[in-house]
Amino acid sequence: MNAPAQAAVELPGDGLTLRADAYGPPDGPPVLFFHGGGQSRRAWSDAARNIAAAGYRAYSVDLRGHGASDWAADGDYLLDAFGRDVEALLDSFDRPVALVGASRGGQSALVGASRRPGKAALVMLADVAPLLRDAGVDDFRDFFAASSAGFATIDEAADVLAAHLGLPRRSDVSGLAKTMRHGDDGRLYWQWDPLTVSPEFLNPPSEGLALERAAARITDPVVLVRAEHSTIVTDEGEALFRKLTPQLDVVLAKGVGHMVTGDRNDAFAETLLDCLAHCSPVA
Repeated sequence: MNAPAQAAVELPGDGLTLRADAYGPPDGPPVLFFHGGGQSRRAWSDAARNIAAAGYRAYSVDLRGHGASDWAADGDYLLDAFGRDVEALLDSFDRPVALVGASRGGQSALVGASRRPGKAALVMLADVAPLLRDAGVDDFRDFFAASSAGFATIDEAADVLAAHLGLPRRSDVSGLAKTMRHGDDGRLYWQWDPLTVSPEFLNPPSEGLALERAAARITDPVVLVRAEHSTIVTDEGEALFRKLTPQLDVVLAKGVGHMVTGDRNDAFAETLLDCLAHCSPVA
């Protein structure tokens, strides 16, 4: 089978333009993928291709301030702003949309969908819950802090990334160049607006309350794919999620950590296809 065609598209956010890679038939049921903080739409490319091959129209989206999407002119990178972008995306389609999100992207999908009842055919979250383990969040804060000054070389960036992921560093790091930009100072930076990882935007107390409210408010089908070795989602967090969201289904992704989309993208796509067959089948 030939690989689904890929096209670069622009989508409406809340007062800014989001950019995405689109795969699959234009008339297929739409599925939007949202990456985690500090990542880009490339994190979901394999899963998007697999979904597209099954007849879905898959969009792997750069969040505001990330990748090729617009940076927020007002510097707003609170969770509420990401949620408003998801609302705008849902409103731009004339049919229910399946939302798939990891980490920050999952939080955004949950908040946005909760404000647009009936617009989401499915909300699937990769290791995201209303209550998160603080120590796991601190790991991400440390990674962002280590990246704030940029890097002299690709190899230096690869070292920091491998340490953050807890994985051996790849010998071929040329692919990282696609995820980085050159600053005015000549150093290399990840493709995100530095403001997105400012301390005031990294898990402030108000976001925990916003996530709990969204979980209690959402009426659409929700699936949590919980990583077996997650540093973020705990048994307590899952229990609270089940209490707030009675329709929640939980699937355990065995043998992987929080970065589940990078660890087992193909397996995640299989789980997603099973859920889509019930919530948003291909005609």
